[in-house]
Amino acid sequence: MKFLVDTHAHTIASSHAYSTLYDYLSVAKTKGLKLFAITDHGPDMADAPHFWHFVNMKVLPRIVDGIGVLRGIEANIKNEHGEIDFFGDYLKELDIVLAGFHEPVFPPSTKEAHTTALINAIASGNVDIITHPGNPAYPIDIQRVAAAAAKYNVALEINNSSFLASRKGSAPNCIEIANAVKEAGGLLVMGSDSHVAFSLGEFEKAVEVIETVAFPIERLLNRSPEALLNFLTARGHKSLNEYSALID
Repeated sequence: MKFLVDTHAHTIASSHAYSTLYDYLSVAKTKGLKLFAITDHGPDMADAPHFWHFVNMKVLPRIVDGIGVLRGIEANIKNEHGEIDFFGDYLKELDIVLAGFHEPVFPPSTKEAHTTALINAIASGNVDIITHPGNPAYPIDIQRVAAAAAKYNVALEINNSSFLASRKGSAPNCIEIANAVKEAGGLLVMGSDSHVAFSLGEFEKAVEVIETVAFPIERLLNRSPEALLNFLTARGHKSLNEYSALID
């Protein structure tokens, strides 16, 4: 099965990334992708875009040449309370909200601290997807996090970049996470975590994890634009009707 939806990509607004939105659209068209999200790092990261970057995403067209572009963020989880670095009514203006641990904002701590922070972020109602939860630098109680994610209808990410460019040693954790989410009745999503447009929609290693645990395809958000859009609508995001042309 070819997956034509990607929820995790960074532009040059995150200055350790190397592509523009235009670059991503060009690659998406070449690869036949139908929908992807721009999710630059939240403003508490040292080289992240300014807060206004996310406020002004309303100027972006939602569909370009038949390709859907979701207005999003990869926010930073700031503390054990699960607070993130984007807030209030501004969150409601975004189409998708990812959040995860990043060392400059939340230095690695204890397994219990990481678990508490993730569960609180999940329960907050502010986060749709938890990014790279398999990062070995941030050990978690996988069963508890998977149960919380299923309870609050939050997806956990299998991050393809974690097997290639960063977060080495993630594979065993990701397999355990996929199994735990499967048993808890929750949702998974695969993210390329692209920092250059060429890797948009690339999920080869993440697919291996999905196949290893025989994860149910009906609970994988990348399976279609409709699946992701229905999930985001159920999560309370508005104005997604503009993407209706992408639904077969």
